[in-house]
Amino acid sequence: MGYLNNQVITVDAILTKKGRELLAQNDGSFRITQFALADDEIDYTLYNPTNPSGSAYYGEAIENMPLLEAFPDESQIMKYKLATLPRGTAVLPVISLGLSVVSLPQGTALAIDPQTLNYLGNTTARETSGYSATIADVRTMATFNGVGIQSTAATQQNTTSTTTLGTNVSSTVIGTQINLRATTVNTLFGSNTQLNTTLTVVGLDSGARITIPVNITKTSTT
Repeated sequence: MGYLNNQVITVDAILTKKGRELLAQNDGSFRITQFALADDEIDYTLYNPTNPSGSAYYGEAIENMPLLEAFPDESQIMKYKLATLPRGTAVLPVISLGLSVVSLPQGTALAIDPQTLNYLGNTTARETSGYSATIADVRTMATFNGVGIQSTAATQQNTTSTTTLGTNVSSTVIGTQINLRATTVNTLFGSNTQLNTTLTVVGLDSGARITIPVNITKTSTT
């Protein structure tokens, strides 16, 4: 990872690890259909409305910040996507999953119903387009799917969701409810008694995002 020259306009496009996974499958699942913008690198506290040089210089410190070149870890980039909200919005929407950590014994199932707080004037709302949910290591799941959204994008995403025993890959599904069931495969644990990964949920309308840890506990010795 390095810095880009912020004095020139640079388009630095690479595939994330997830993109490389889809490309390597060679089954048509690698299709770029949308794009998003994010401001991960911006520290808005540097905006200075008291700059003695005048209003043209209020954002000078922000404009002079270095820009990071693109890097392939999708869990560390595009974390703060730009979203369009009504003028006058004072509080950004956030996602509530009803829990701060997923802890599952082997074979145990859990249904998660995401809700978006502070969205479109509502205290709590379910987003019309639903939510994308990404499990960082799909091997930890015997079942991982999304339900409740009938769009073409959701159907395609849920159909191509990957399950594998051999390789640590992520998997993303779309729905208004996310269903998980912990793996029953003992060989994944090795000498450990717990598997650890993360679950990231993103509101497809609001852009709100949350990541929580997922812990799978070994209960079987056979």
